Amino acid sequence: MVYCRNTSGQYGKATIEGYYQKLSKAFVELTKQASCSGDEYRTLKVDCANGIGALKLREMEHYFSQGLSVHVFNDGTKGKLNHLCGADFVKSHQKPPEGMEMKSNERCCSFDGDADRIVYYYRDADGHFHLIDGDKIATLISSFLKELLLEIGENLNIGVVQTAYANGSSTRYLEEVMKVPVYCTKTGVKHLHHKAQEFDIGIYFEANGHGTVLFSKVAEMKIKQLAKELEDNKRKVAKMLENIIDLFNQAAGDAISDMLVTEAILALKGLTIQQWDALYTDLPNRQLKVKVADRQVINTTDAERQAVTPPGLQEAINGLVKKYRLSRAFVRPSGTEDVVRVYAEADSQESADSLAHEVSLAVFQLAGGVGERPQPGF
Repeated sequence: MVYCRNTSGQYGKATIEGYYQKLSKAFVELTKQASCSGDEYRTLKVDCANGIGALKLREMEHYFSQGLSVHVFNDGTKGKLNHLCGADFVKSHQKPPEGMEMKSNERCCSFDGDADRIVYYYRDADGHFHLIDGDKIATLISSFLKELLLEIGENLNIGVVQTAYANGSSTRYLEEVMKVPVYCTKTGVKHLHHKAQEFDIGIYFEANGHGTVLFSKVAEMKIKQLAKELEDNKRKVAKMLENIIDLFNQAAGDAISDMLVTEAILALKGLTIQQWDALYTDLPNRQLKVKVADRQVINTTDAERQAVTPPGLQEAINGLVKKYRLSRAFVRPSGTEDVVRVYAEADSQESADSLAHEVSLAVFQLAGGVGERPQPGF
């Protein structure tokens, strides 16, 4: 609403109603162009974490119901906010939220309590749980936008912005397969948003599902112009880009907006959730916390991927990383409590677990760990 007001209504109407209408109109226009099979494809189960997202999604759903039918769970009528549900719970526990029945291969997603983050997930035919996090959402969006630009022959510069927590497989897929440049910033949305503003089209997502896409004024004007000037199929594609610009919330991470974008892209590309998931396979990873007397003894550089102090810690981490295949690890002080966060990934879960444990021991010994030494086993 602030953005609408500050652009004198150019960005949209500064009311809740205006928000519902702008996003829904763009979504319905986009999905009209999908040559999609059957109805079952268009349903989505949404866990709203017993938060505000449930109230707003209920108010909004009839605006876009011709393009998507949503089934809302954890809508706040009985459960507690974020308790055993929500995007953070699903991502950290790698399991579905309480209060949602999942059949195999059904598309499901979870918002967090204030509805600025979203993750997707499904169960396969064998009952295994698959999480699709912010990295994979960013990958779907980037590849879609890049394909549309290629179709209209427009060379706008696209950049994807991630943090050190982004899975190594996603970075590799974007750079090597999609040929999209990827940049890494410090953790925290303000850093990502700022970097994304440097591109014609800046796509940023944290692995936790918080993110959006920013379009420069130049890019927006160019696309609007092309939607008027081009002929036939190219015009249709430019129109799609115009609608997708309206579907993104460029003011902030927004789970409802990101959900509608994702649903539109899956429909337009005719992708099932399994096919989306199969774009690349995440490297197994593990995150741990180590209690320290003073988290400020750890200073980092290179977008938090290298520890500068205490002396010897980065060398120790480098030595441990060398022992495993496709591995990397980093440590960073928590922004809120006296703990150091450890992230490790490797070619197998066993290796990722053992690398994370060894790094946490190094942190404990070199950065003033308190309490019990970190124990192996999770």
